[in-house]
Amino acid sequence: MDPIVLILGSGPAAVAVRGWGRAALTHIVAINNAWRLRPDWDVSIHPEDFPVEHRPPVLAPGQRRVEAAEYVPIQNAHGGFVYAGGTMAFTAGYWALGALRPRVIAYFGCDMVYAATGRTHFYGTGTADPLRPDVTLQSLEAKAARLQLIAARQGCAVVNLSAGPSRLVFPRAGLEEVTTALPITPDTATMQAAEAREAALGYMVPSGRYWDEADRFDAAALRDLDALWLAAHAAVRTAPARGTASLARPLGASASGFRRGA
Repeated sequence: MDPIVLILGSGPAAVAVRGWGRAALTHIVAINNAWRLRPDWDVSIHPEDFPVEHRPPVLAPGQRRVEAAEYVPIQNAHGGFVYAGGTMAFTAGYWALGALRPRVIAYFGCDMVYAATGRTHFYGTGTADPLRPDVTLQSLEAKAARLQLIAARQGCAVVNLSAGPSRLVFPRAGLEEVTTALPITPDTATMQAAEAREAALGYMVPSGRYWDEADRFDAAALRDLDALWLAAHAAVRTAPARGTASLARPLGASASGFRRGA
């Protein structure tokens, strides 16, 4: 069976996952604190600076922890942190794409929308990591679009199981729909334009610690690059290939996490 991966974040609505069956899911990848939501997760993924006391104290048979030594090379194989976006929601997606080779990646609780008051995460109030001032995170929507397009080229659909407001641009789906989700068909010309601009900029940081080299990254150039990825994503939405399933459905106005995040 081709892998169907749930990437689980720590948004307040993520508590709903406790009542889900997992017959459709081959892997549950829990970002940062999300391993606390249910005991049958497969992978705990977190950044280098995630506090030791917040990590799973014990691994059950079949469970494993993924840290920077494993996800940085995979992230680099997909263009690196500057282009992918330096927060764990995207890092987890690229790691899954490279390590698990899934047919579907489904996100839940990773919407990167934070309440002004009250709970920001299922465990209470946490840091809105994706909203921090960071040259790689000027457009969360563009980074999500890039991930979806690169996954699609690999034959992987990316969907969002959340029902509330979201910065992710992935089509919405219900848990019962993940087994039938199909990848979009990228527009070759617009996607190649974005990738050519990445190559020209040359913002690769092999260590993954892009913040140590932040002075060499032009914020305006990265904004222009974000616009290219959004244009590539728009080209898919406005002219979908026949036979591709967007799974997009109106769910009203439809939180989260390399550093600390979900």
